[in-house]
Amino acid sequence: MGLATTTIIDPAKLRDKQERLFASLGELGRVIVAYSGGTDSAYLAWAANQVLGENALAITADSPSIPASHKRAAEEFAQRFNIRHEYIETYEFDNPDYARNEADRCFHCKDEMFTRLEQVGRERGISHVIYGVNKDDLGDYRPGQNAAKIHQAKAPLVEAGLTKAEIRELSRLAGLPTWDRPASACLASRIPYGTPVTIENVKKVETGEEAVRALGFRQFRVRFHGDLVRLEIAPEELERAMTLEMASRFAAIFKPLGFHYVTLDLEGYRQGAMNEALGLKKTGSR
Repeated sequence: MGLATTTIIDPAKLRDKQERLFASLGELGRVIVAYSGGTDSAYLAWAANQVLGENALAITADSPSIPASHKRAAEEFAQRFNIRHEYIETYEFDNPDYARNEADRCFHCKDEMFTRLEQVGRERGISHVIYGVNKDDLGDYRPGQNAAKIHQAKAPLVEAGLTKAEIRELSRLAGLPTWDRPASACLASRIPYGTPVTIENVKKVETGEEAVRALGFRQFRVRFHGDLVRLEIAPEELERAMTLEMASRFAAIFKPLGFHYVTLDLEGYRQGAMNEALGLKKTGSR
């Protein structure tokens, strides 16, 4: 099932906000879009392409922390809607401040990404980098937003006053397949703070998540805890997960990956579970 929008949205206000977004993009002239392929960045890349055409370039970070399936989906979306799209390598895993995985890890990741995007901009004469943060994100614990401010990346969706629900609705009206895409975050967000982030452990998570997705689950997280893996599965899908047959399938997936213990979180999937230890109430889509 798709993600239903429960918020009542005024169509006239929605059109006004999109017109405001289009106008602000037009004023920028040439832009690089930090493009992950998620709902927000996909809509922003589409909008920039609608307004600026060839003067909008969507760039996806080619990082081990981004699942290969997400990169493929981002590329397919760009091809379908004729959006200029490139990958760029990022090297956050070489940064000890990122790898030690403290609460500001996301800052170091986004700092690396925006640094690389700025380099591309300088080489090609593109002055503006834009990214897909929305109005609802502003109250979340998201250190990456601090990196965006330092690099003066622009947030057109925020400037237009667009919320997540409104972006989903505008995406649906535009026929974008990303309109009901589940919230996602980088693979490093599956590793508890204080446990070093390595390419090896994020690849274990990626392999496990692809296998769980192949079982038909839609909204979930694979949480890495050393020898133990903790599965968070959306409450509406949890009943299907809590069977002896599915337990056997989960064990068959994760034991070969090197986990000694395979567990199912009885609270189910919830956003920002890894931030709970920090005492943060509102945490986004980790």
